[in-house]
This record gives sequence, structure tokens and C-alpha cells, in this order.
Amino acid sequence: MAERESERGTVTAELAIGLPVVILVLAAVLTLAAASTAQMRAMDAARAGARAVAIGEQEAAVSAAVLRVGGPEAELALTHDGEWVRVTVTRPVAGGWLAGPLRATGTAAAWVEP
Repeated sequence: MAERESERGTVTAELAIGLPVVILVLAAVLTLAAASTAQMRAMDAARAGARAVAIGEQEAAVSAAVLRVGGPEAELALTHDGEWVRVTVTRPVAGGWLAGPLRATGTAAAWVEP
């Protein structure tokens, strides 16, 4: 009986130590999943924008294509270099109240058709 009394409360102590670790690991996994999704959306939006510029669309149509694919938080940057155009799209990793300093960036280049 004395041995059982000395182990009293050990489960509570282990839970108090282990639960925050489990929560931190879960938060890290969810953040990585959100980051990979945001990165794919940024890349897809950059490709859509580069494609639109390449076929001669106006900047408003390019911006609309990027916002449609990348979401309303997407930011567009166009760089012309001779016959080539580079489209860079940046968007937050998570939307809403989770939007923080983490941002995903996608870049695509395309040859502008004459």
C-alpha cells in the first residue's frame, strides 16, 4: 500500500508535462500543412498570371486571374525583361485571424508572345 501511495499524482504530472508538447507538435504540423497549401496556391497564381501576360492580357485581367487563383490576399508583382515577364505572387500562409508574418511566394516566368 505504501508503494501505491508514493505513485499518487504521477499521471497528472506526466499529463501536465506531455500535453503542451503534444499541442506544440500539432501546431507545427498544422502550420507546415498551411504553408505548403499557401505555397502551391502562390505558385499556381503566378503561373496563371504569367500565362495571361504571355498571351497579351492587360494588367487588370492579369491581376484578376491572380486573385481568382491565389485568393483575395494575394499580392502581384510584374517584372518585364525584354521578351520575358516574371510574375511574383505573395500571400499569407493562413487567412483570417491566423494571418501572421508567415508568407508564401511563388514566381513564374513566361515569354511574351508578339
